[in-house]
Amino acid sequence: MRTLTTLLLPLLLWLGGCESTYYAAMEKVGLEKRDILVDRVEDARDAQEDAQEQFTTALERYSALVDFDGGELQDVYENLNDEYEASEAAAERVRGRIDAIEDVAGDLFDEWEDELAQYSSASLRRDSEAKLRDTRRRYEQLIAAMRRAETRMDPVLDALRDNVLYLKHNLNASAIGALQGELGSIRADVDRLVAEMNTAIAESNAFLATLD
Repeated sequence: MRTLTTLLLPLLLWLGGCESTYYAAMEKVGLEKRDILVDRVEDARDAQEDAQEQFTTALERYSALVDFDGGELQDVYENLNDEYEASEAAAERVRGRIDAIEDVAGDLFDEWEDELAQYSSASLRRDSEAKLRDTRRRYEQLIAAMRRAETRMDPVLDALRDNVLYLKHNLNASAIGALQGELGSIRADVDRLVAEMNTAIAESNAFLATLD
């Protein structure tokens, strides 16, 4: 599904980029809003897994920095800056994927609720209403977990940015010593981030299982 939506993206942007155009085009290839939601939850889960790896790598690079024992300080600065920029990009991908989930979920639930009035069978309508309530409840748990994990990225990014800026203007061995005191705080923030993302990833898998 992801390959297909990726291939369709340029066409959809050319058609105007609005959600209604997007949904209409996807329906023509047999994909409903529910399918799009599944695809976007998978994308967000994968983006969080990638972000976990990137933030962990950045922590490892920072740990190596404070243990600096000779070499080119300019290289040290550039390496840390690269990790900061990669972490920032990973965070943006996560945020974008979560936003995309919220967009389609809102449209899916609105459509689902509107279509309840079309049932002639009272029992089928009640069953569909119950499924809608359950799906919405599970979705709200999922999105809350994702947003909590998202907020955990900010302290790490702030700390990395501060340290990159400090190094940029203080490329000397004493600057490395000044950064050593930051390591424990950054490590604790990364640990909290990884834990929250693990929770969000587990919520993603649980939510996806209910839609199978």
